[in-house]
Amino acid sequence: MQLIVTGDLDESEHARSGHPERPGRVAAAMAGVADLQLGDDLLVLPARPASLADLTRVHESGYLEGLATFCGRGGGDLDRDTYAGAGSWQAARMAAGAGLAAIEALKLHPNAIAFAAARPPGHHALPDRAMGFCLLNNIAVAAALLAATGERVLIVDWDVHHGNGTQAIFWDDPRVLYVSTHQSPLFPGSGHPSEIGGTSDPGGTVNIPLPPGATGDVVREALEEVAAPAVDCFGPTWVLVSAGFDAHRADPLADLALSSGDFAHLSRIVAGFAPQPGRLVLFLEGGYDLRALREAVAAALGALLDTPPTVHGATSGGPGAESIHLARLEREAALRRAEGASMWTQGAE
Repeated sequence: MQLIVTGDLDESEHARSGHPERPGRVAAAMAGVADLQLGDDLLVLPARPASLADLTRVHESGYLEGLATFCGRGGGDLDRDTYAGAGSWQAARMAAGAGLAAIEALKLHPNAIAFAAARPPGHHALPDRAMGFCLLNNIAVAAALLAATGERVLIVDWDVHHGNGTQAIFWDDPRVLYVSTHQSPLFPGSGHPSEIGGTSDPGGTVNIPLPPGATGDVVREALEEVAAPAVDCFGPTWVLVSAGFDAHRADPLADLALSSGDFAHLSRIVAGFAPQPGRLVLFLEGGYDLRALREAVAAALGALLDTPPTVHGATSGGPGAESIHLARLEREAALRRAEGASMWTQGAE
């Protein structure tokens, strides 16, 4: 199987001294790719900048115009966590375009998998504002394009932080199923199991919050026991992954306890949700310890390509089993409430 990597490898356009979302992250991810020694089975393609038509499927035009103007004037702080500089608008458009380029490439190489290795990340970006290091919602831009062409898109977000932006964008969209495992409590504070989607898409959002210290076996159980039944009912034709690697135990911004080996298991589970080869794209999200990022990227991609590198073994024994049980119960209760409300509304009509 071939690996296609898309992205803008020049990280200098978007930078802030001392910020954890910094140049070097894409280079670390690409070092993980290089560790696999794929030879002719590796195809590295440049991203193209996402067009305004691509971006306005998920973002408000006024926000896009304001962000472009802000960057054109030199940028600054968008909030206490998120910055933009003079080159950030172009960098963000290239990051969003990396996913689009990956989809285009997979249509030409149907036996491959793709990795969009670009920054800034995207899953916190809301329709009308930047947030949590994210300027444009890269994975949402790709999912919206696929949905517009009749595809059913599964987004699995294993980043340690809840992807509140992605959830908000597809909250009421039955063409997209959003699944998230994330540490709780932690920024941004969203992602409760009772958040199941809007009135037109009840059940189209699956949230599984996990406690600090949770290990890889807990995340695997969350996907297999809570998410998988929803995925089976949904029947995706494409699978996109918000592949944040900040759930690694070495990451400085969170407190989950995964090893690089755990990401190999997660990638295999998610690949099993795809209906056929050539329908899986991983998007780089978080991951702020560069060594851990390199190792985890190599583990996740190597597992999909049957060329696994030497990695730390999978972890187990951490807390979280009770959290998964409660998440299942709270989700089921929310689904019953949504069904009851729908029946009441139909009766009133």
